[in-house]
Amino acid sequence: MTSAKAIFITGGASGIGRAAAVKFGSEGWFVGLADINEVGMRETAALLPAGKSSLHKLDVRDRAAWDAALADFAKAAGGRIDVVFNNAGIPLGGQLVDTGTDEIERCLDINLKGVLFGAQAAHPWLKASAPGSCLLNTASAAGIYGTPGAAVYSATKFGVRAITESLDAEWAADGIKVASLMPGFIDTPLLSHAPNRATNGEIRERVREAGLEITPVSEVADAAWKAVHGGDLHTRVGKTAHRLAFASRWMPGRLRKMTRSGPRPSGGVGPT
Repeated sequence: MTSAKAIFITGGASGIGRAAAVKFGSEGWFVGLADINEVGMRETAALLPAGKSSLHKLDVRDRAAWDAALADFAKAAGGRIDVVFNNAGIPLGGQLVDTGTDEIERCLDINLKGVLFGAQAAHPWLKASAPGSCLLNTASAAGIYGTPGAAVYSATKFGVRAITESLDAEWAADGIKVASLMPGFIDTPLLSHAPNRATNGEIRERVREAGLEITPVSEVADAAWKAVHGGDLHTRVGKTAHRLAFASRWMPGRLRKMTRSGPRPSGGVGPT
């Protein structure tokens, strides 16, 4: 049992989830780690203060599993949940016409349906601990303007952005804050993946070849802390996200032209 504030983090086995867990844990929060990767969760827990975390094997595509995991976490955390961080997600790049149906469905199921299921399951817990509770969703700079070579991934992140904006209005009367993170390319293990199974080379290599920056994951963790405690609906992280937001608002024609002729850091090929 604990009287500390409690945060439940999906994708807690690595990357942004791990960095956020360390950040909130260092601030005295009780941290629930959720993932399908049990080894990674144990590694994250080893970075947190002893007795200040709990582990929950969770496939975010399983709606019933969400209810069970949050109930178990609340029990471990002393009966309440202050923040649910909908962070689990996977990358998918390459030209749409070359992308497998199973790859598309998996990306949609994890990145979009998983966030919706998480929000549904989190609502009663966050309402009970409101005001001051928060649903935090990981969107992306790819949810600011569509990314060529990442149509499916961009669609999911635009969806997460829409979910955040919709629930910000729906849950205001319940006293629940809803917010999103919109990071650019972040230095996590996901950058070591190929964009899709038909494409060679890591995403990291493509990002560097495109001349784009890779932001330290600690900056996303700090942004998550700021989002939970601040008033912004969307928190952008990294130069790419800020530049896209500026260009989409003030120079949409130029951005469109650059997007059509520029490199494809997420996969696919540019125009010849």
